[in-house]
Amino acid sequence: MSDKVVITCALNGVLTDPSRHPVPYTPEDMAQSTKEAYDAGAAIVHLHLRDQNMGRMPVWDPDLAQEAVDQIKERCPDIIINFTTGILGDDISGPAGVLEQVKPEMAAMNSGSLNYLKVRSNGDWAWPPLLFDNPVEKIEKFLAVMDENDIHPECECFDTGIVRSLSLFRKNGLLTPPFTVSLVQGVESGMPARPEFLPLVVDEIPDGAPWQSIVIGRDEVWPVHRKTAEMGGNLRVGVEDTFYLPDGEKVDGNGRLIEEMATLAREIGREPATPDEARELLFEA
Repeated sequence: MSDKVVITCALNGVLTDPSRHPVPYTPEDMAQSTKEAYDAGAAIVHLHLRDQNMGRMPVWDPDLAQEAVDQIKERCPDIIINFTTGILGDDISGPAGVLEQVKPEMAAMNSGSLNYLKVRSNGDWAWPPLLFDNPVEKIEKFLAVMDENDIHPECECFDTGIVRSLSLFRKNGLLTPPFTVSLVQGVESGMPARPEFLPLVVDEIPDGAPWQSIVIGRDEVWPVHRKTAEMGGNLRVGVEDTFYLPDGEKVDGNGRLIEEMATLAREIGREPATPDEARELLFEA
C-alpha cells in the first residue's frame, strides 16, 4: 500500500439544483471551488458541464469546457483534469467533442450498462426507470477517442459484473494498461455502499490497476471511504457524491469535503498526493 493517496474532487455532477445545493456550474465558480478543493488536498478534479442559465441540465459545449479548464488552470496550474463522458444512447459526439477540444489528462470510461433505478418511500419511482447503456461497441468508441488524444481512462464500474468485465476487456485487448478503476457504490440498483462488501469487489479488479471508491449517499459514505483508505485505495468526494460530513453537517461547498477526506487519510497514516505524485501513481502504474 502506498503511503500516498490520490484524492479526487467530484466538483459538480449533473441534475442537482444549484438553487438548493452548493453546486458550481459557471466557469468562474467551478474554478473557485476547484481552488478550495486543491488547497485542501485534491490532486484531481472531475468535471461536468451544465447549462449556463439555471445550471440544471447537462451540456456538451467544447467552448464552455475550454473556458472552465482555462480558469481552473489559471488558479491551479498543476491539477489533473478529469472529464465525465456519461451519456445515454449511442451518439457520443457530444462528449467526444469536449475531449477532443480540451484533451484532459483523464476521462471517465463508463464500463458497462446499468438499470438506473430509485424508489421513493411510497413505492413510486423517483424518476422513470432508465437504462444507462454502455455496450461494448460504445466503450470501444470512447477508448478510441481517449487513445487518440492521450487521455487516461478511469473505468467507472457501477456493479460487480462490470468490475469483472474489465479483466475480459484486458484479455481481449480492448483495454490496455495503464488505466484506473472506480468502484461506484451507493446507487440503489448498483453496488451497495458497505465496508464489508468492499474486499470482495476489490478482489475482482485486474491485477495492478489503481482503484478508488466513489460513494453516493449520506451516512454510508464515510465508513466506506475509511475502509478504502485502509485497503490502499484512492479517494473521491465532492458535491456530486454527497453534501454531508461524517457528523451530518451539510457543507457549503467542496473545500470542506476535501478537508475531511484529507483528515481521514492522515488518520489511516496516508498523506494526500500532489498532482505530480498522482501522475506517477496512476499514469505509470
